[in-house]
Amino acid sequence: MGKFIITKRKNEEFQFNLEATNGQVILTSEGYTTKASCKTGIESVKTNAPLDSRYAREMAKNNKYYFNLKAGNGEIIGTSQMYTSLNNRENGIESVKANAPEATIVDETV
Repeated sequence: MGKFIITKRKNEEFQFNLEATNGQVILTSEGYTTKASCKTGIESVKTNAPLDSRYAREMAKNNKYYFNLKAGNGEIIGTSQMYTSLNNRENGIESVKANAPEATIVDETV
């Protein structure tokens, strides 16, 4: 089972990373001004992760692949790492689908 890890950025914003069972970060959030809104973002990932239609498959200017997970309102709630191939990106999406819904939450800000 994966886990969400809540941390604080240097600018004092909260963020979360979703780690797969192997410890690899598979999704990173935006910055949030409050811990409560960060936790709301985690719940949104858990809700939207199983839905393939919520994944925007993208290509960066450096020709690497990544994806954004979006909420029902179209807002980005998480971004993947960069991948060297389409297949690896799809594997990343499948990992988020598998890990996010039941992932535990670890708060490293306390």
